Amino acid sequence: MAVALPLVLLVLLLSGRVGGGHAEPPRDSLREELVITPLPSGDVAATFQFRTRWDSELQREEVSHYRLFPKALGQLISRYSLRELHLSFTQGFWRTRYWGPPFLQAPSGTDHDFLRYAVLPREVVCTENLTPWKKLLPCSSKAGLSMLLKADRLFHTSYHSQAVHIRPVCGNARCTSISWELRQTLSVVFDAFVTGQGKKDWSLFRMFSRTLTEPCPLASESRVYVDITGYNQDNETLEVNPRPTTTYQDVILGARKTYAVYDLLDTAVINNSRNLNVQLKWKSPPENEAPPVPFLYAQRYVSGYGLQSGELNTLLYNTHPYRAFPVLLLDTVPWYLRLYVHTLTITSKGKDNKPSYVHYQPAQDRLQPHLLEMLIQLPANSATKVSIQFERALLKWTEYTPDPNHGFYVSPSVISALVPSTVAAKPVDWEESPLFKSLYPVSDSSSYFVRLYTEPLLVSLPTPDFSMPYNAICLTCTVVAVCYGSFYNLLTRTFHIEEPSTGGLAKRLANLIRRARGVPPL
Repeated sequence: MAVALPLVLLVLLLSGRVGGGHAEPPRDSLREELVITPLPSGDVAATFQFRTRWDSELQREEVSHYRLFPKALGQLISRYSLRELHLSFTQGFWRTRYWGPPFLQAPSGTDHDFLRYAVLPREVVCTENLTPWKKLLPCSSKAGLSMLLKADRLFHTSYHSQAVHIRPVCGNARCTSISWELRQTLSVVFDAFVTGQGKKDWSLFRMFSRTLTEPCPLASESRVYVDITGYNQDNETLEVNPRPTTTYQDVILGARKTYAVYDLLDTAVINNSRNLNVQLKWKSPPENEAPPVPFLYAQRYVSGYGLQSGELNTLLYNTHPYRAFPVLLLDTVPWYLRLYVHTLTITSKGKDNKPSYVHYQPAQDRLQPHLLEMLIQLPANSATKVSIQFERALLKWTEYTPDPNHGFYVSPSVISALVPSTVAAKPVDWEESPLFKSLYPVSDSSSYFVRLYTEPLLVSLPTPDFSMPYNAICLTCTVVAVCYGSFYNLLTRTFHIEEPSTGGLAKRLANLIRRARGVPPL
């Protein structure tokens, strides 16, 4: 009894301490979101966002326990005093002319003294990039929206882009504390005619070969948004199943949008059918109308002939009927294309267009590329052409790729602009709004920020005849083999002198015949 009493008192003390104390609220949170948007061309875009926020100053605190925030990224921030990190892998090209403005834009920079920018335009994106990206999610691909991330479906698309964004945000309204935000985004564009077997109908199962069965238990918010702008439930030509319980309206990219909202944390959404498979069906074929043209889009190409010189051309289109606006054009050109800056020309509507700001940083051979940045005013309803001439350099034979005749890639141009808005936008609370709302920052009620990328270019360089070393090696080996073989044969061969034999019966018979004929004997 004396031994059991201390154990009972210890249990009572521990239970009283646990019951009387208050559990500390979690300092991190997770929000996940999927936005499905039918594009003007008939394709379907799906955009995933997973945002993990942690109220911790990783650069000052020594953190040893990680709950939702990935430990590998947290240690990277604390060890190298990282301010921001934006890493993206993209396969395919976003066709702004036919799909509209992009859904996921690249973030704006930090201080130029600490900014590092790099592009690998030829890098191939595959499942080896998707698997570690999914492992950074708190629920991995076990539950929630990440269940739809099936590799064979995601890479069988017209466009695929996945990214990781890390940045510090204000922890409160006065910004007296700092929180770290990790945002993982993935955007794909499905060909509706392929996934829908020749129809524009689509569903989650047709696109991803899976449906949603349960939300991520660690997420505080898990929602699916479907763009139903211009449609309503009474429209006889369109049917959306299941019917959404709520809708969300807001100004996105200068236009008013309407979204059907499916909240996975609402038990009625999944429990009624044990899964969620959003479907869009056309009861009658839609009319073939011309897709709306965005106010800003761009193209890029290489002109010229031969392998000595050429010209880089960028076309900037402003389709707004009456408003002009400036754009910031950023170009990074490899060092082996030697730019002639004095040949830089900018024309709009047949007239010279002088940029209001130009910054040029020349390249250094094998060290850094050219950097050209310009602020250009685009007149209303115009096409502006930016061109600059270059000369191709001759590389060392060890600097060529294994397939040099394929060509060398040049990274795309980056275009940033404040595009005029047709509908005035109101200021909103970012924490209360959907995650995709923060992808389209609004400077004021009359314009919104857009960042576009042009096509990467493929440029041919002077290429030596790589078969000549092979021919030289074969000829050298032949000469060496003949000369060395003959010399070695002379050095190693032994000679023997053989005495002539007296002959046999045949020789004697031959001599007899020769004597009879009067011929000297052998």
